[in-house]
Amino acid sequence: MTSENNPPKTGAGNFFEDFKVGQIINHATPKTITAGDVSLYAAIYGSRFILQSSDHFAKNLGYRQMPVDDLLVFHVVFGKTVPDISLNAVANLGYGEGLFGVPVYAGDTLGATSEVIGLKENSNGKTGIVYVRTTGQNQRGEQVLSYVRWVMVNKRDVNAPAPETVIPDLQKTVSPSDLTLPLPLDFSGYDEIAAGSASFWDDYRIGETIDHRTGITIEEAEHMTATRLYQNTARVHFDQHMAENNRFKRRLVYGGHIISMARALSFGGLENAFHIAAINGGQHLNPSFAGDTVYARSEILDKADLPGHKNVGAIRLRLSAWKNKTPDPDTENDPDRVLDFDFWALMAKKQT
Repeated sequence: MTSENNPPKTGAGNFFEDFKVGQIINHATPKTITAGDVSLYAAIYGSRFILQSSDHFAKNLGYRQMPVDDLLVFHVVFGKTVPDISLNAVANLGYGEGLFGVPVYAGDTLGATSEVIGLKENSNGKTGIVYVRTTGQNQRGEQVLSYVRWVMVNKRDVNAPAPETVIPDLQKTVSPSDLTLPLPLDFSGYDEIAAGSASFWDDYRIGETIDHRTGITIEEAEHMTATRLYQNTARVHFDQHMAENNRFKRRLVYGGHIISMARALSFGGLENAFHIAAINGGQHLNPSFAGDTVYARSEILDKADLPGHKNVGAIRLRLSAWKNKTPDPDTENDPDRVLDFDFWALMAKKQT
């Protein structure tokens, strides 16, 4: 029994009709990223990008110490939002306008705030799409990340009236002029041998594709451990009893797990792409499950100079992933294609 004096201690999460355009949501439980978290992330994905692997290398460039992997930052900020935004989600549909800010180091505490910027009820009357802009900040209030995502959320009451449709007008691509180095860096002593490749920004051409060769099989324990690391509470990833009622009869792998797997695979061919600077867009095209083997391919979409920085440039990459097959030239409408992720990375130029 509950009353005004004895309110319920647990909640069912927000449903579509609970969201209002302009609503600000301050997400609970900021998380301190520890050195243990960083090591666990590296153990799960095996990423070898030098900046996130070597304190010595990072300090020689001008970082205080080895920064936390950009995608670990993304997942932690994303995880903060799940109890409020997507606990009752059907699917996370896409990302856009993502911009990374100041570097994050082990010991930093990350929190998140979201603003609802769009709503659209679906024609079936049972679900709707919620658009949110999420900002992640460290303990000093400095912005570490901002991005938009849109997610399909169940309605609690199918008879609840549809809200006014508001679809935000989003940039298709983050402008290169908005990209910044995370802090003043010195690339004069950049060690290509330590980094793993002598292929620099100058060596890539627009339209070039790179197959990353190897694959990684998703293990049940690893994808669930990773998702718990981010404090992502979405039931579809953990609750097999609930999963028996979905059309797959299985727990779904968190889409961000696929992004990190594909990024780790992309080291083979893009070794000097040391920092994700912006997320232009992304979609999880099909579900993934434990036992699937993920393969990846990158396409060079664009390149840009960074004004005032002669030793580093931006490279726009389309990172695609497939399950249980090597990359297929026919990328459209492929049921085995699981990821389409468009982002700007910073890459060292040849030293002169």
